[in-house]
Amino acid sequence: MTQRLRTLIITVSTILAAALLMGAVLGRSVPDEGAYRQIQVYTEVLEHVKADYVEEPDLKSVTLGALNGLLESIDPFASYLNADQYKEYLKNKDAAKGGVGLVLSKRFGYVGVVDSISGSPADKAGLTTGDMVETIRGVATRDMPLAYANMLLGGKPGTTIEISVLGIRHPEPKKITLTRVEIQYPRVNAKLLADEVGYVQAEAMGPATQEEVTAAVTSLEKQGAKRLILDLRHSSTGSPEEGIALANLFLDKGLITYLRGQTVPRKDFTADPAKAITKLPLVVLTNRGTAGGAEVAAAALLDDKRAEVVGERTYGDASLRRPIATEEGGAIILSVAKYYSPNGKAIQDVSVTPSVQTTEAEPAVEEPDEDVQPEAPAPEVRPGEDPILKKGIEVLMKGVKG
Repeated sequence: MTQRLRTLIITVSTILAAALLMGAVLGRSVPDEGAYRQIQVYTEVLEHVKADYVEEPDLKSVTLGALNGLLESIDPFASYLNADQYKEYLKNKDAAKGGVGLVLSKRFGYVGVVDSISGSPADKAGLTTGDMVETIRGVATRDMPLAYANMLLGGKPGTTIEISVLGIRHPEPKKITLTRVEIQYPRVNAKLLADEVGYVQAEAMGPATQEEVTAAVTSLEKQGAKRLILDLRHSSTGSPEEGIALANLFLDKGLITYLRGQTVPRKDFTADPAKAITKLPLVVLTNRGTAGGAEVAAAALLDDKRAEVVGERTYGDASLRRPIATEEGGAIILSVAKYYSPNGKAIQDVSVTPSVQTTEAEPAVEEPDEDVQPEAPAPEVRPGEDPILKKGIEVLMKGVKG
């Protein structure tokens, strides 16, 4: 082994050791044979790559790929930023006033779409849960840190950015040009349906969500609502704390969630009876675009037997993330604690499985022309064609059949 390779392996192994030991931060124990046994395996593989691969590998890229693969395997929302990337990230993370409305995670090494914020450029372009962003500004997202991808998508309102997408509706890579805007999060929508069913839709979690839901429920009760539907489909933004506040509106007792990590002691969040606003029968609707704070709320209402949850399994994102500086000047942005359902399930690991599962209808969406910014939003599925809403009303009226 050459001195250069030996030095590189020692450096990479040191980084890997730290990363492996951080695995327990997410509540996973270090394997019995120890982290250093895993480092030995990695070192052996790296030696064979260097000595036996068909051509001389770019070991810097190999190392970056290994680190990003390690992080993705334990936390799809984690990022490793080298020193230059971290400096750029710190410089720009609070400067961007515009965006395209994508909520992202890592999937199969690439940047995947959790969901698009309703009404945003990404939503109007038809981007949805399960799509993968292949390139941003012509740069492949494979092994691109998630935080860096989010930074690239942000910028001055009115400017454009080109991405290519592998979509669940279009298997071939498709280039799309998006115009950045100041993102406006959708307000809570409410209406009274037939059979005295009040419908409340919260497509985003934010500081005003709790107040808006309170006003909506109060208004619906005055209109004669005797039952409630809380629609959390496509609600992929917002912090767990906002989900806790939402759940408390419907809970007057019990555990809402708890936070725990290797270096973060358990912290329980219990319902405050003074904050509960209604005792009406409740059904919560979810889909695969439900994430973050909305998942915390759905899990609490389900486990505390306050509501049935109807729809699709949620995305899986509820944790406390922090940047952890590395010696070379970079950083790891990593989950240091997870939020758990009252029944003790880590939401980020297992998502929220509805008590009544049904699949959302896929609206027929006309694909936008290549390189053209769509002007109109994708057509919505009408209530009569919405199987999740239909099933939710059925469960609300008749209960769950055994």
